[in-house]
Amino acid sequence: RLRLHDGKLIKDRRYHLRTYPNCFVAKELTDWLIDHKEAPDRETGIRLMQKLMDHYIIHHVCDEHSDYKDAKLLYRFRKDDGTFPLSKDVKVFMRGQSLYEKLVSVEESILKVREENSVKYQRTFLGCEMIDWLVQEGEAENRKEAVELGRALLEHGIIQHVSNRHHFFDSDTLYQFWINFRRRRRLTELLNENSSRTLSESPDSPFCLRKLNPDPGNTSFLSVQTNKEIKIVSAVRRSSITSLAGNCNPYFSATPMLVFPPVAECNPKSVLKRPVTSEELLSPGAPYVKKTLTIVGDAVGWGFVVRGGRPCHIQAVDPGGPAAAAGMKVCQFVFSVNGMYVLHLDYQTISSLIMTGPRTLVMEVMEAVE
Repeated sequence: RLRLHDGKLIKDRRYHLRTYPNCFVAKELTDWLIDHKEAPDRETGIRLMQKLMDHYIIHHVCDEHSDYKDAKLLYRFRKDDGTFPLSKDVKVFMRGQSLYEKLVSVEESILKVREENSVKYQRTFLGCEMIDWLVQEGEAENRKEAVELGRALLEHGIIQHVSNRHHFFDSDTLYQFWINFRRRRRLTELLNENSSRTLSESPDSPFCLRKLNPDPGNTSFLSVQTNKEIKIVSAVRRSSITSLAGNCNPYFSATPMLVFPPVAECNPKSVLKRPVTSEELLSPGAPYVKKTLTIVGDAVGWGFVVRGGRPCHIQAVDPGGPAAAAGMKVCQFVFSVNGMYVLHLDYQTISSLIMTGPRTLVMEVMEAVE
């Protein structure tokens, strides 16, 4: 956005006897993306701008078009007309960025390269050091407020414990900024993100798909929607993840004739006897034990279903799948996925993390002590 302002692509424009401030012409912007190596072709440029529209970063000046069209239409950054939605997530992210910039710009910063268990970590700090700094700089009125800020930053993935074993505490525990805000990012990185919208349309996370036919050439699996209607599901393979970002839903086709033996269904109702909060799981002396599971996915997936949110739980496990072999059980709570703390996330986001991650999945789960 700032580069477009500098290049005078964003400016006041007149159309049909009306002046629209701080806007750009879509066709001109697509040309700019190609000329400045932000997109290899027009098709990619259109997809990039559509991503920005989907995330409420840009919009048509009259909101008459929900899609980004490579034409002589006027669009505007929501930051330039005051319509950018400042949700809690965005506010925490911006606060984290502000604190990071302030920390890296001072001499003798508390952010340093440190070593723990023979592993070097970048952008690290001690929890108590951060608390001292936040209070000293007026970023928090007292230590309690500083701890709450640190916890919010951790829960939003901005900072983390270096080995992802602890929440944020006022102690000599070592943490690091998970995001390097000064790294120059390219727009094309947006296209590597998975579409949470497509995942949310799926009735279950796609990790507990059961074979209909033992024939290795058959790639169809059954899943169950909340209305108990059974539909055919294509096997989700590692190579097919890019198809999730398309406009069509690749999971479902027409309802099949049920001529195969019955399969285990994914119960749409929660298997939990009662709701459990993240605070309850993390409270000292809580009757939960943490376990680390290493699950090597097969050609189908990993063999489990994640449901719920804040925290998520294991809803179902395929008895013959990789997850069951690794020791996964229903009613376990998902603590981390591939080193990322996820107690504060919903199941669509966790599904996205798993689907876009490596085939070998490392999960920390919390299990009730019997």
